[in-house]
Amino acid sequence: MPEKVEVSVDGRTVRVKGPNGELERDLHPAVTVEVADGQVSVKPADESRESRALWGLSRTLVANMVEGVSQGFAKELEIVGVGYRAELQGKAVKLSLGFSRPITYQPPESITLEVPSPQAVVVRGIDKELVGQTAAEIRLLRPPEPYKGKGVRYKNERVRRKVRKGALGGIGPGA
Repeated sequence: MPEKVEVSVDGRTVRVKGPNGELERDLHPAVTVEVADGQVSVKPADESRESRALWGLSRTLVANMVEGVSQGFAKELEIVGVGYRAELQGKAVKLSLGFSRPITYQPPESITLEVPSPQAVVVRGIDKELVGQTAAEIRLLRPPEPYKGKGVRYKNERVRRKVRKGALGGIGPGA
């Protein structure tokens, strides 16, 4: 565990406190969590298949909580399209995505949105799951379309482009 991070276990509930905040999660009863010597160990409660399957998941969930309260997580989104842009309005972000009216997206409590440029939005927070879910919700407002590639996408996401139907050269129905 990094310095300034405290982990406490109360039954199935794991609480992690750090410089960026506090997270809490209930883990499955098929795993046990122990804190000793500045390390958190997650072990299967028995040798059943379910316990072994949940062991790695639980370990990763606890590791993500520790990383979140010490460093935090961020997801970057790109906005591609003529006239498509984003601007910050308080804690919310106003997105112009080609609809008749702009969309105002209000993030959850522990999430902060940044707009470094009109074509970029950065989602930051301490809960990795919530950061990813918020980024996915913003992307769903206008997912990238396959013909011109316009829309909201993750940074470095590759959008598979399709050839338009008229470019087939007379092949197909209607020819």
